[in-house]
Amino acid sequence: MGIYTLLIMNQTLPSSSPPLPSLIHIKPFHNPHKILTYPTKPTRFQIFTCSTNTHHNHRDDDKVLWEEELERAFGSNYIKELDDDDDDKYNKLVDQRCIDNVRMLVVDSVQSARAGHPGMALGMADVVYVLYRHFMRYNAKNPKWFNRDRFVLSAGHGCLLQYVCLHLAGFSSVQIEDLKRLCKLGSRTPGHPENVVTDGIEVTTGVKLSSFAIRLGCPNVNELDQYKRFYVTGPLGQGVANAVGLALAEAHLAARFNEPDAVVVDHRTYCIMGDGCAMEGVAHEAASLAAHWKLNKLTLIYDDNHNTIDGDTGLAFSEDISARFEALGWNTISVNNVHEDQGEFKRAILSAFSETERPTFIKVKTLIGKLSVKEGTSKAHHGTFDDADVKQMRQKIKWEDRKPFHVLPMEWSISDPVDATRGYSEECLNHLAKVLPGVIGGSADLASSNKAYLHGYGDFRQPKNPQGRNIRYGVREHAMAAISNGIALHGGGLIPFAATFLIFSDYMKNSIRLSALSHAGVIYIMTHDSIGLGEDGPTHQPVEQLAGLRAIPRLLLFRPADGNETAGAYRMAVKNRDAPSVIALSRQKVNANLAGTSIDAVERGGYVLSDNSKEDMPDVILIGTGSELCLCEGSAEDLREQGWRVRVVSLVCWRLFDEQSCEYKESVLPKGVAKRVSVEAGSPLGWREYVGNEGVVIGVESFGASGAYLDTFKKFGFTQENVTNVARALLHSSL
Repeated sequence: MGIYTLLIMNQTLPSSSPPLPSLIHIKPFHNPHKILTYPTKPTRFQIFTCSTNTHHNHRDDDKVLWEEELERAFGSNYIKELDDDDDDKYNKLVDQRCIDNVRMLVVDSVQSARAGHPGMALGMADVVYVLYRHFMRYNAKNPKWFNRDRFVLSAGHGCLLQYVCLHLAGFSSVQIEDLKRLCKLGSRTPGHPENVVTDGIEVTTGVKLSSFAIRLGCPNVNELDQYKRFYVTGPLGQGVANAVGLALAEAHLAARFNEPDAVVVDHRTYCIMGDGCAMEGVAHEAASLAAHWKLNKLTLIYDDNHNTIDGDTGLAFSEDISARFEALGWNTISVNNVHEDQGEFKRAILSAFSETERPTFIKVKTLIGKLSVKEGTSKAHHGTFDDADVKQMRQKIKWEDRKPFHVLPMEWSISDPVDATRGYSEECLNHLAKVLPGVIGGSADLASSNKAYLHGYGDFRQPKNPQGRNIRYGVREHAMAAISNGIALHGGGLIPFAATFLIFSDYMKNSIRLSALSHAGVIYIMTHDSIGLGEDGPTHQPVEQLAGLRAIPRLLLFRPADGNETAGAYRMAVKNRDAPSVIALSRQKVNANLAGTSIDAVERGGYVLSDNSKEDMPDVILIGTGSELCLCEGSAEDLREQGWRVRVVSLVCWRLFDEQSCEYKESVLPKGVAKRVSVEAGSPLGWREYVGNEGVVIGVESFGASGAYLDTFKKFGFTQENVTNVARALLHSSL
């Protein structure tokens, strides 16, 4: 899953657009500040990312769920001193706790397997966590997705850290059982990374087989035939050269296939090297070529822990490694305090993003074996820890009473950093603009609030910039809609969008109606779509607007629940050029990728999100839209734990669902299940058709109220607890 920018197939592009390569049909949003991962279901690493009584990583919504964990780690007084709106400091604490968890999984894996190389894994945990969590783009569901960022661990002995991150990022190739079987014969977690064994590993890296045979105490390398599958790679430094090759391939393919309006090759290459890699000549040779070729999307991260197997690097290595790379022509950065300030490393990565000609070398000062009594010494490089050491490590980070392989509830893998659906809309809109040159439009003086601005395309202005694709309408909603109709009906291939708050759709209703009547394919972007907008109060909180817009013939109204459905809504809006669309979007932040949502399923208007009924009929069906869909899913989990069979349905677009075959509609909302609950923070008008006479509609039957959105939602019953109670009462009503 995940949020995808849809590279529209050739037949839907304007005839003047260049054809797209057939090897890629979807491309994730290019935002190097975000992790983009797409698992099909929640994994063990669960982040609090749904709104309202469920989860996202902003303090307003998840502070109750995280308070106990953070107080445990950092002390109640420190947590209480944080301001309610101090998201940055709060999220830093969350990141630090995640890193603690990564380190303990490293320790648990080594202790369980009685083998491995924990030193680098413990020392570089901050770095690799930040890369996987905040920067790298990948698809856990499809590890071979073409436009993924490439990650190479040239210092292959640190592979346990990558295995842990692959597991937490949702890759099915590394489960907890695989971490327990580290280095075991036939496992998916060999002692050094192998791309043919573990999905998510790009290249095979490590040390020579013969040297490993000696370390394992085997007098004859030939006796290790059964292990050759694990340790078949060349010397350290090979990964650096591999990374240069990966970066060259990206640059070459981008030059051949990218067009200004169709960027299909755009990814970065990250490589971690150690002191051993720096000593090997192959790394120097490859680094020289990387600078000569100006591979600016290559970032080489040097684990500067000053230790090799024999001892301190001072035994045989004293050069200024940063000066060497600077002389080769690299952009060089030093990070000296990563264990205390991950922000320093983040800023270094952002600096690499801004580099347009040079590859970037980041020297990161780390402590090998961080937390252990072996910390900072070559003894931490490989081997297990004694019981006393493990005990004191657990005590240091307040992990004493937890069982091995404990994972905090942080699910990074199912979500990008959370955002409002208006934020996902902004990303969809801007990427559509790149592949569809006809996209043009603007907002009624609310571009920053609606997130409806095409970055890099300028404003339409005569005579200075008539080619600009952003139209500044000012506070003129009605005129904006009418002008958009004219643009759509011109016949020149333009696709207009018009944006404002949903409440102000009343100012432009007649023009929206005429869009439908005249078959004008305008895309109306309507944000702040419910009482969930919060403090602005009932003058700005839409209640009856959804029902009124749904009543307009031929108009497609989408209310997406997350990034997936937002992308699906845009795809359908673009596809339907003879009908207008309204995409109603939240102000409050929601999950990027709610488990079970689907881009493709949006075209049917409604679909089954989850169901534990198997071959039986469900006891109850919960139906939701928009930001309330996650309440349905959370309630369903509660009811399932109590033994009920529960189906959750997303009804993202009523009209498209109504147009489906009777067989399909019956498969989603079977007539045999009369107990149904709908959940939408708007007028209940129209919902009775979907819940039936015995169902319950949770809606808003009065004007809203001014207050924080969580308080407002609670006042009107939009909490997971209330949905669960309503459904439970309905289930017991006929018992």
